[in-house]
Amino acid sequence: MKKIIFPESLKKGDKIAVISPAGAVEASQLEEGIAMIKNKGYEPVLGEHVYTKFSNGYNYAGTEQERIKDLNWALNDSEISAVWASRGGYGCQHLIKHIELSDFKDRPKWYIGYSDNTVVQSYLLKKGFASVHGQTVKTSSFGVTDESYDLIFDILEGKKPEYSFASHQLNRAGTVEGQLTGGNLALIYALLGTEYSFKFKNRILFIEDIGESFYALDRMIMSLELAGVFHKISGLIVGGMTNMGDEKENNQYNESFDEFAYQLISERILKYDFPVIFGFPNGHIKDNRPLIIGSHIKIKIDDMVEIEF
Repeated sequence: MKKIIFPESLKKGDKIAVISPAGAVEASQLEEGIAMIKNKGYEPVLGEHVYTKFSNGYNYAGTEQERIKDLNWALNDSEISAVWASRGGYGCQHLIKHIELSDFKDRPKWYIGYSDNTVVQSYLLKKGFASVHGQTVKTSSFGVTDESYDLIFDILEGKKPEYSFASHQLNRAGTVEGQLTGGNLALIYALLGTEYSFKFKNRILFIEDIGESFYALDRMIMSLELAGVFHKISGLIVGGMTNMGDEKENNQYNESFDEFAYQLISERILKYDFPVIFGFPNGHIKDNRPLIIGSHIKIKIDDMVEIEF
């Protein structure tokens, strides 16, 4: 297994680039997040096209050329100490073939984001670099807890998170350790079979998603099954499953942690014996606690769930 490189800890006054590699975002939607970065003692530096809007069947934050320009600038500029995505949405797949890490390799920096940013994080992990799967600068429509952001800054400053919470009824008990991989399920699914796909052998896989029909969720899980993913991983962590299914017919399930989605996933993996965590607080949910993709973690599942980095 390739040795994973962790970026240096940030110091007060360091510059954090804010870029929009996927969907378009309004300035008003970033005001709170940018103010928070300043209040934490860092200097936010906005990408040239962070507020650009390009409509082509979807509202992107600029053309593909504009978005990759901002991403490569942020990753390689020596004055930038971390890169924080403004939001997810869709569009990072357009950029993956054009990512450059020439200067980044000499001075790695934290990349923070989730949702569509899973694509960039998959690329970084394949190159041997850890990243933070956590809340974007844009706060979601359902809000974000202060702790969700505080824990990101803890990681940027060199502190490793430790999580402990009550076990979900569908959890599968056990203790296992390994490299944490994964992110948004739809993007893990979209990268399967490509050279940019995550490696799964002996990894602990994390998945989360939002707004998928139950049959689409099942299709993605089945694709992982057919690709042999569940034969390879040593553990599974399932985060938020938000607004899944048909809202009109299944509104009783439209909570941050969708119990029917969990039941569906649980049934598909019954024949495997790896430890499983359901209901981890990360994803398109208010309590979006960060995970370090690429980190070696240890999970212990019993009446309580404990995760150590």
